[in-house]
Amino acid sequence: MNQLKSPFMDVLARINFSFKNESILTECIKDFDGFQLFGKKIGPFKKGKKYPLRFFLALPLIQHDILSIDVSQKCDHIDVQRYAISERDDQRIIKPNEKFFLNKLKEFKHIMRKDIENKAKNQMDLDRFNSYMSNIVDGRLFKLLRMAKSKLKVNEEKRLTISERVLYEEINHLLEIWRTFFLDIVDNKKKN
Repeated sequence: MNQLKSPFMDVLARINFSFKNESILTECIKDFDGFQLFGKKIGPFKKGKKYPLRFFLALPLIQHDILSIDVSQKCDHIDVQRYAISERDDQRIIKPNEKFFLNKLKEFKHIMRKDIENKAKNQMDLDRFNSYMSNIVDGRLFKLLRMAKSKLKVNEEKRLTISERVLYEEINHLLEIWRTFFLDIVDNKKKN
């Protein structure tokens, strides 16, 4: 079982790494001269101006209260609740607006924790975020398990996030091995 877990976790970590390389829109909340990273100048940042940055570059600046995520890209407990309700009310898996939607939820949860430390949000908001996120993940997983019993249709595949496609392929492969194992045993008994 460890052999299966490790490569799968590596794939999920690579997908999350890809998300962290995606660009997000930020807004400067405090003037900052910037810094050098691998010979490249990042900044300066002026209060009130908006800057598109790769998530991994923006995150430390967000954590040090220099930048914040632009309102157009926010994802808080209210947004997650809205999506959780939509997912719950539809029997089919819903296509998210972003290919890294689940990764965004995972990473924005860390930002929300920082907001709680700064008293910008309260613990109840994070508890709600976690609850709704759990509903989304569990609901999508249930739908994915149902889909994994058969071949994936093109319109269904378009509704999956990148990490869900990887999970689907793993589950589908394992179900096929398991099913074949038992059906081959039955067929072998009939031949004797």
